Amino acid sequence: MEKENNYIRNLKMEEVPWDRITTAYGTAKDFPEYFTALQELTDLAQVSRALGEITDQIEHQSTLWHATPFAMIFLVRSFERAVDEWEKNEVAQYVVEKLLGFFEVIIDCVQDWNSMSDEEQEEPLPEFFDLLKEEYLLPEDCDEEEVDEWWEEGVLDDLLYSFYFYSHQMLLFCRPVLKRLENTPFQDAMEEVLKGL
Repeated sequence: MEKENNYIRNLKMEEVPWDRITTAYGTAKDFPEYFTALQELTDLAQVSRALGEITDQIEHQSTLWHATPFAMIFLVRSFERAVDEWEKNEVAQYVVEKLLGFFEVIIDCVQDWNSMSDEEQEEPLPEFFDLLKEEYLLPEDCDEEEVDEWWEEGVLDDLLYSFYFYSHQMLLFCRPVLKRLENTPFQDAMEEVLKGL
């Protein structure tokens, strides 16, 4: 578990091949730009757009994607920064509120998946970073048609549970940050998230 925690803590944005992992609408190639905007916490319109783009693409109709667990790493980091700054920064307040709501959506997705799964317990890939093994990545410079073919061929079917499992792990990872919202205006929303974990 310590190995996993170190990976989550130290993963750099440029170490994720965003253009080779799937979202609801293709690949996550634009995510570094969105996360950069989100980290700045200065321009509400820019942060709102970035957050909307990311969340719309990593969850769609209760489905999570290859990009979801990796995006969750950086969303949790943004959440932590926003929690640090919410009292003096309205943009940070917005991020805390929106991400608490989104974390509930992820919890619902995981619970739906678990309730629909076969009785036989599925197993995730052994390590978070196994999701970036070459055989699981889209071909370099692939187009939208190739992304669709990749799904149709069932290449990622064995990974589906891992998308949910490791996205959920990221929420467990941010429990200490969530608890820092006790006795704040976000307490009720925070408690709902913790209840789901």
